[in-house]
Amino acid sequence: MIYQGDNIRVEFVEDGIAELQFAAAGSVNKFDQKTLEEFSQALTQLASTDGLRGVIVTSSKSTFIVGADITEFLTLFADVEQTKVWVAKASRVFDQLEDLPVPTVAAVTGFALGGGCEAALACDYRVVDTTATIGLPEVKLGLIPGFGGTMRLPRIIGPDNALELITTGKNNRPEDALKIGLVDSVVAPEKLREAALTMAKAAAAGELNWQQKRQPKLEALKANDVELTMTLVTAKGMVAAQAGKHYPAPHAAIRAIEEGARHTREEALNAENRAFVSLTQTDACKAQVGIFLADQLVKGKAKKAAKQATKEIKRAAVLGAGIMGGGIAYQSAYKGVPVVMKDIRQDALDLGMREASKILGKLVERGRLDHKKMAAVLSSITPSLLDESVKGVDIVVEAVVENPDVKGKVLAQMESVVDADTILVSNTSTISIDRLAKNLKDPSRFCGMHFFNPVHKMPLVEVIRGEHTSDETVAAVVAYAARMGKTAIVVNDCPGFLVNRVLFPYLAGFAGMVDEGVDFAGIDKVMERQFGWPMGPAYLSDVVGIDTADHCTLVMADGFPSRMPRDASSAIAKLAAAERFGQKNGKGFYNYGVDKKGRPSKEQAPEVYELLNIGDKQLSADDIIGRCMVPMVNECVRCLEEGIVASAAECDMALLYGLGFPPFRGGPFRYLETVGLENFIALADKYAHLGEMYQVTDGLREMAKSGKSYLAG
Repeated sequence: MIYQGDNIRVEFVEDGIAELQFAAAGSVNKFDQKTLEEFSQALTQLASTDGLRGVIVTSSKSTFIVGADITEFLTLFADVEQTKVWVAKASRVFDQLEDLPVPTVAAVTGFALGGGCEAALACDYRVVDTTATIGLPEVKLGLIPGFGGTMRLPRIIGPDNALELITTGKNNRPEDALKIGLVDSVVAPEKLREAALTMAKAAAAGELNWQQKRQPKLEALKANDVELTMTLVTAKGMVAAQAGKHYPAPHAAIRAIEEGARHTREEALNAENRAFVSLTQTDACKAQVGIFLADQLVKGKAKKAAKQATKEIKRAAVLGAGIMGGGIAYQSAYKGVPVVMKDIRQDALDLGMREASKILGKLVERGRLDHKKMAAVLSSITPSLLDESVKGVDIVVEAVVENPDVKGKVLAQMESVVDADTILVSNTSTISIDRLAKNLKDPSRFCGMHFFNPVHKMPLVEVIRGEHTSDETVAAVVAYAARMGKTAIVVNDCPGFLVNRVLFPYLAGFAGMVDEGVDFAGIDKVMERQFGWPMGPAYLSDVVGIDTADHCTLVMADGFPSRMPRDASSAIAKLAAAERFGQKNGKGFYNYGVDKKGRPSKEQAPEVYELLNIGDKQLSADDIIGRCMVPMVNECVRCLEEGIVASAAECDMALLYGLGFPPFRGGPFRYLETVGLENFIALADKYAHLGEMYQVTDGLREMAKSGKSYLAG
């Protein structure tokens, strides 16, 4: 044994060939501070080992190395000087691997991401198996590669390919990685170790010129000035268009590569270190790292639920074959759970099947699915007009019209048909689960399962626990949602649940400004371009449906009469009364159609300005943001205080996945903490005269006074 640590071991495996194996005690290998220290010690030992002729770098697990230990980041990055020391020291460990006096070969299986990819890049050769996924996704955390990725990758695959991979965070499958020269060989999983050994021995015997392979990584980038300038200009233009001003990481990656291009390894690495450290201090980085950690929390809860579930969902049924029902049926079937799609009308069933077929057809067009798989998915959806068709299923998802009386009757009828242990769920967006449960004899096996439209694209499912819902039911439904590829967040019952409950104060804040005569298109522009929403509140209202939004104001007013009273003269109510229902009928705040090239179009509607009596009142961008966001954040705080949602992190993820909350802001609670609790309270107090939804809770004031954080722990 050459070296033995808790996470790494090194030993000779053949004459002169050593194997450096990552073998962490946990489920995956990652570069936490302890592993980095062991890595350095192991490489130091290897460099002085007599008789060494070559090294293969392997993993004892089904995946290579998933990257750095992100759980350490927020604490580490709190001290900028500590961060400077850490990244400088850590990145030089990879130089130790690259500087070994013998050829090195990485044997990559499964994920080699971030630091895992950078470890492979520091080797002379990279052999991957067909399960491998390799990439540098750091920009998704508001960062850039910090262990030499911006320096090595351009010198291995060229600056154009490297800039694309680093600025997009794109992961690569083996065949794509081979095409661009990121890896040297792709083999079957059972042949990976043998292939790496063969390559190491060939290099050690002089059959491969490993020194020549290594040398470009130690020198300045080999690209003429004109080529490099054109590549950088193109990359800057693409990043400006795609990432915009709110995401500094891809811009910083370009600068780091540009600054290091004409320098040897050490100076290029210094440029990367400087850019990395500066990014760690940005709000975007803190937000995006926070998102990753919150996502891990939510996924961890889903895994725990799956283990605790006493009922496995093997066969499902969906009631209602409209756009939503068809989408839910498709998603279940696509992810391997056969489904009965039940409706009372044949034309609705035909619509549901067309919806599933249309989604699958697009996947085939893009090469992500073959016709055989498409046929298999469609054949696992059974359309039916008969109640008896749902007998024997494990779960029934009710997705009929959003009417409590209709839903109640349908659920009661289904309960009389299905088995005694079949779970019933309602895909309702606002109707109280406890109210619907009154229609059932056994409410313990009933809960809400709120999907978002379009089902196949939106990652969130709200699982709504009613007063009598059993833990076993919740666990089974969360596990089913996870199997469908969705992120499930469990919330307690209340009007609007979580996402819609906090959305309506936001829309009410918007409507209040429009009612005062502020231009809705100008509000949209501010909320999209400056705050970062994918669509402003007027456009969002059109997409949701003005009639739907108007109906929901009745539900919210019934639940929160003093805070969310219905205003029959508001902009939303006026548009609904004028039958301007939004995108669904081509006219809402905007008019919708197609342009001369047949592409969807959206234009401001002059008639709406007259209908709503919109004048020339102007508000600053800060006022527009404040009047929209203060009510939403306040309602999120209330939901947390009332126990509707279990944690601030889960609330952040719900709005990110359910509404498209700007990721660089990290969610409503991350946004609140970035603004600062005291500053937010002062802003809210400025608007307190506008109504109760602008008034902060006593709990928030106490949090600010005591200096506590909603995101601590």
